[in-house]
Amino acid sequence: MKKILVILFLFLFIKCDIVKADDLKLAESAKSAILIEASSGKILFEKNADEKLHPASMTKMMSMLLIIEAIEDGVISWDQIVTVSENASSMGGSQILLETGEKMSVRDLFKGVAIASGNDAVVALAEAVAGNVSNFVSMMNKRAEELGLTNTHFKNPHGLDDADHYSSSRDMSLIAKELVRHKKVLEYTKIYEDYLRENTDRKIWLVNTNRLVRFYDGVDGLKTGFTDDAGYCMTATAMKDGMRVIAVVMGEETSKIRNQEVSEMLDYAFAQYKTLNLLSNKNSLGKYEVLNGNIESVRVVPKGSASIVKKKSEKTGNISYDVKLKPLKAPLKVGDNVGTMIIKEDNNVIQTLKLTVEKDVLKASYVNLLVRNIWDMISGNISLE
Repeated sequence: MKKILVILFLFLFIKCDIVKADDLKLAESAKSAILIEASSGKILFEKNADEKLHPASMTKMMSMLLIIEAIEDGVISWDQIVTVSENASSMGGSQILLETGEKMSVRDLFKGVAIASGNDAVVALAEAVAGNVSNFVSMMNKRAEELGLTNTHFKNPHGLDDADHYSSSRDMSLIAKELVRHKKVLEYTKIYEDYLRENTDRKIWLVNTNRLVRFYDGVDGLKTGFTDDAGYCMTATAMKDGMRVIAVVMGEETSKIRNQEVSEMLDYAFAQYKTLNLLSNKNSLGKYEVLNGNIESVRVVPKGSASIVKKKSEKTGNISYDVKLKPLKAPLKVGDNVGTMIIKEDNNVIQTLKLTVEKDVLKASYVNLLVRNIWDMISGNISLE
């Protein structure tokens, strides 16, 4: 009898929790949705987040990620001039009206993608990065695999419908999470209106397809989308009180409903949650000895930032850090993995960060090492016994 009562109590308790969760009315019209905190990836809300759907122009977030990475890696540059191919100029859908043979800078083409969602502009950039669209799409799918996306496959860089071109709201949020790490991208996605070819007779006015950039305080990106098969989609990001969140909706019926439901998701995040920033790559973990380096020690720093996300009504527990460092041996470059830091709250792991060095360390020359050893013997750091 006692066992039956316990089971009944647990059933009622669980059922009450489910009802309580169902009381959260967000993204009711969307086929799929997710809301995350950007630095940690913590999920604040989700609905059918792994359903495979057409992402429409939200596809361009992956394209922009590859383009900004190519710029940072020196493959292309912001000021590089791109000659528009016939393939790029013939793209349908959203355009910045490129003509075959027209020359435009990477910067202006990127602006055309980030603000006006130009299909012609993203194809021109894809060809500049990878030689042709096919190579670029292969890069997109490889990057998707690297990011751990499990419900995504790309067939093009723009998002026009294709039966084998799909993603999920969860995967879109993970692409967005990676993209917002590149602050330069947000400088363009937050622009509401601008011009291209301003001093020519082919001047074009760009208006951001993401109206929330203008009408929701704190929104500075990222990408909208629409096709007949995809419906109205959006990935939006906003920053308030030191917390950045990302909201994704897919399969909305109208742009008005899409904007309203994304705004409600953002409202919920900022009303209910807070972020406590713990560490950034500016926080030194101390100096450590480098074997055979042109300098004897170097500061070790986190490769990223660490934060903890909680409901405003929750208290923060005891935070502890466990550093595991590899032996440091020259040469070393900024970005090299030299160890890990495990961050815990009340002994529960909340995040693991990779560690790197604050500056490059070259390998010491033979003369440098000889002089150092002689000095160590003179100063008593090395015993001759």
